[in-house]
Amino acid sequence: MLMTQQNILSLLEYVKIDRFYVSFHFKCPIKGRTVVSIIPFEPYSGKIVITWKDVLLHPMHSYNRYYHTPITIYGNDSEEALIVKAFKKVSSQFIWNNKEQKYVYN
Repeated sequence: MLMTQQNILSLLEYVKIDRFYVSFHFKCPIKGRTVVSIIPFEPYSGKIVITWKDVLLHPMHSYNRYYHTPITIYGNDSEEALIVKAFKKVSSQFIWNNKEQKYVYN
């Protein structure tokens, strides 16, 4: 089965974000087991362009744009979303259940 956010999201019980790491708690709905995956906190992976003119004329806007650019924990069905990276790290502990049409604890 293809590992997509839609298939993984039903397992997500809890997410904790701190300065350096994001902890994802995946809970099997059938067996009740929780598996924790901790990955490095990765702020925005794209490029943020701020010119010197922006910084001089609009310092607060530039600051907010740089430091408050959202990260994608889950959403937009992106394979770069942190939830997919976290689940790949612990995916060996889950198997796809065709009857339930979801991942379950192995």
